[in-house]
Amino acid sequence: MRITRYAVSMTALGLVLAGCGSDAGEQAEGAADSTVEVQEDAEFPAGTTMAELAEAGSITIGTKYDQPGFGLLNPDGVPEGFDVEIGKLVAAELGIAAEDIEWVETVSANREPFIQNGQVDIVVATYTINDARKQLVDFAGPYYEAGQDIMVAAGNPDGIAGPEDLAGKNVCSVEGSTPAQNIRDNYPEATLTLFDVYSKCADALTNGQVDAVTTDNVILTGLVAGNPEGFELVGNPFTEEPYGIGLELGNTEFRDFINDVLEESFENGDWAAAWDRTAGAITGEDAPEPPQVDRY
Repeated sequence: MRITRYAVSMTALGLVLAGCGSDAGEQAEGAADSTVEVQEDAEFPAGTTMAELAEAGSITIGTKYDQPGFGLLNPDGVPEGFDVEIGKLVAAELGIAAEDIEWVETVSANREPFIQNGQVDIVVATYTINDARKQLVDFAGPYYEAGQDIMVAAGNPDGIAGPEDLAGKNVCSVEGSTPAQNIRDNYPEATLTLFDVYSKCADALTNGQVDAVTTDNVILTGLVAGNPEGFELVGNPFTEEPYGIGLELGNTEFRDFINDVLEESFENGDWAAAWDRTAGAITGEDAPEPPQVDRY
């Protein structure tokens, strides 16, 4: 698949997809149309989170609203993307249809508090699993492996080839993200500018406020696809970022259930189909091999 036209416009809510003129674009426009079969007769042990959610007939899921291909609020005000489809897979196994999911925007800095405070049941939001976060929340997965990369202005005027070239440069990322912390810890010669969402970093790069934007490669790929004349990806990943589904700390039964859902989706093709109609439609890349679930 090849992207021939993929326009993105900025709104107060973040990036909103517009005007897709290729097979990939058409798939992106239809990403919200999940084909996942809902398990109408789902039954679970009494007292478990699964039983409570199934009885309620609804689930609250946190996701990003400004990341093309993974979590993006579409013009109808409905989130779509690979993360969104993963959330639908979990909901469907609980007997909950897509229209009965309550979506909540979770930016990088509020994911743990939203889980801890019960504002969401799970978070599926390009959420890297790491040891520090495991002290605060539990993770199912991973369901995808990304890597930190760098986005620059088209033509790469500063000749940035990797993180070692960020010394003396103004680099944008998002507060509370692992990429931002990596720059703080390992590349202190760079000046770090932080926002709450990546769409503001894209604006800052466009306006010349920053020299580069850094986060996971799949997020940056979506931003580049939205403005190929303005941005380009350095294409030199320098970390490993396993994406997991965040949930309440210590809820082992629920974590095991979600891990079962993920592994089944890897095997039956639902995971690959979700990729193809979302992130794959934007990047033009076939679904990769799914990662190994870590049942820690």
